[in-house]
Amino acid sequence: MTVEEERNWAFAAHLGSFVAAYVALGFLCPLVVLLAKGKDSAYVRYHAVESLNFQLTTLLAAAVAGLLVIVVIGLVLLPFIGIAYVVLVILASVAARRGEWYRYPVNIRFVK
Repeated sequence: MTVEEERNWAFAAHLGSFVAAYVALGFLCPLVVLLAKGKDSAYVRYHAVESLNFQLTTLLAAAVAGLLVIVVIGLVLLPFIGIAYVVLVILASVAARRGEWYRYPVNIRFVK
């Protein structure tokens, strides 16, 4: 796999999650990238795992915030989670496209 292909797949692992996140399945794109190209490149695997962990962390945080809507704090947390999600995915996508090893600042390591 060429360096350009690696960067494209890593980029897709992050940015492609926006499409599936519309139906709360943002983890599918990085999972597909991990399974399809993770064995071919350590760089692609790293970014796919980072994105997958972030998608699962965000899904968990959104579910908890959704439950906390009952006590009003969720109304504040949900928009914050949404804004942080968009900003961090864009930062990760740009870093992956540049060839950098990006690590999300808030991430539970479900997959290693």
